[in-house]
Amino acid sequence: MRLTAPAAHRTGIRDTDGMAVASFVLGLVGLLVFNVFLGPVAIVLAAVALRRGTARRGRARLGLALGVADLLVLLALVQADHTVSWSF
Repeated sequence: MRLTAPAAHRTGIRDTDGMAVASFVLGLVGLLVFNVFLGPVAIVLAAVALRRGTARRGRARLGLALGVADLLVLLALVQADHTVSWSF
Protein backbone atom coordinates (compact mmCIF):
# COMPACT_ATOMS: atom_id res chain seq x y z
CA MET A 1 0.00 0.00 0.00
CA ARG A 2 1.41 3.34 -1.02
CA LEU A 3 0.85 6.31 1.25
CA THR A 4 0.18 9.71 -0.15
CA ALA A 5 2.49 12.52 0.88
CA PRO A 6 0.24 13.99 3.61
CA ALA A 7 -0.44 10.55 5.15
CA ALA A 8 3.26 9.68 5.10
CA HIS A 9 4.02 13.04 6.72
CA ARG A 10 1.47 12.44 9.49
CA THR A 11 2.95 9.00 10.15
CA GLY A 12 6.42 10.52 10.47
CA ILE A 13 5.20 13.15 12.93
CA ARG A 14 3.40 10.52 14.97
CA ASP A 15 6.60 8.45 15.10
CA THR A 16 8.67 11.39 16.33
CA ASP A 17 6.02 12.29 18.90
CA GLY A 18 6.13 8.69 20.10
CA MET A 19 9.90 8.89 20.38
CA ALA A 20 9.63 12.05 22.47
CA VAL A 21 7.14 10.45 24.84
CA ALA A 22 9.18 7.23 25.02
CA SER A 23 12.34 9.17 25.88
CA PHE A 24 10.49 10.94 28.69
CA VAL A 25 9.07 7.71 30.12
CA LEU A 26 12.34 5.80 29.84
CA GLY A 27 14.27 8.66 31.43
CA LEU A 28 11.79 8.78 34.29
CA VAL A 29 11.87 5.03 34.89
CA GLY A 30 15.65 5.08 34.51
CA LEU A 31 15.95 7.18 37.64
CA LEU A 32 14.79 4.14 39.62
CA VAL A 33 16.05 1.08 37.72
CA PHE A 34 18.41 0.19 34.88
CA ASN A 35 19.82 3.69 34.58
CA VAL A 36 22.94 2.36 32.86
CA PHE A 37 20.73 1.20 29.98
CA LEU A 38 17.64 3.43 30.04
CA GLY A 39 19.57 6.72 30.36
CA PRO A 40 21.43 6.43 27.05
CA VAL A 41 18.32 5.09 25.29
CA ALA A 42 16.32 8.11 26.51
CA ILE A 43 19.06 10.45 25.30
CA VAL A 44 19.18 8.88 21.84
CA LEU A 45 15.40 8.84 21.41
CA ALA A 46 15.13 12.48 22.50
CA ALA A 47 17.92 13.55 20.15
CA VAL A 48 16.33 11.74 17.19
CA ALA A 49 12.89 13.19 17.97
CA LEU A 50 14.30 16.72 18.23
CA ARG A 51 16.30 16.34 15.04
CA ARG A 52 13.25 15.10 13.13
CA GLY A 53 11.18 18.04 14.37
CA THR A 54 8.71 16.59 16.82
CA ALA A 55 5.68 18.59 17.86
CA ARG A 56 6.39 17.55 21.47
CA ARG A 57 9.68 19.41 21.86
CA GLY A 58 9.17 19.98 25.59
CA ARG A 59 8.61 16.28 26.23
CA ALA A 60 11.71 15.42 24.18
CA ARG A 61 13.80 17.95 26.09
CA LEU A 62 12.55 16.52 29.40
CA GLY A 63 13.47 13.05 28.15
CA LEU A 64 16.93 14.31 27.26
CA ALA A 65 17.35 15.95 30.68
CA LEU A 66 16.11 12.84 32.49
CA GLY A 67 18.46 10.64 30.45
CA VAL A 68 21.38 12.83 31.50
CA ALA A 69 20.10 12.75 35.09
CA ASP A 70 20.03 8.94 34.92
CA LEU A 71 23.71 8.92 34.05
CA LEU A 72 24.50 11.46 36.77
CA VAL A 73 22.68 9.30 39.34
CA LEU A 74 24.65 6.30 38.11
CA LEU A 75 27.89 8.27 38.43
CA ALA A 76 27.02 9.38 41.97
CA LEU A 77 26.17 5.82 42.98
CA VAL A 78 29.37 4.47 41.46
CA GLN A 79 31.37 7.07 43.37
CA ALA A 80 29.59 6.27 46.63
CA ASP A 81 29.63 2.47 46.40
CA HIS A 82 32.54 1.89 43.99
CA THR A 83 30.31 -0.51 42.03
CA VAL A 84 27.98 -0.26 39.06
CA SER A 85 25.23 -2.34 40.66
CA TRP A 86 23.00 -0.96 43.39
CA SER A 87 19.83 -1.94 45.17
CA PHE A 88 17.03 -0.30 47.12
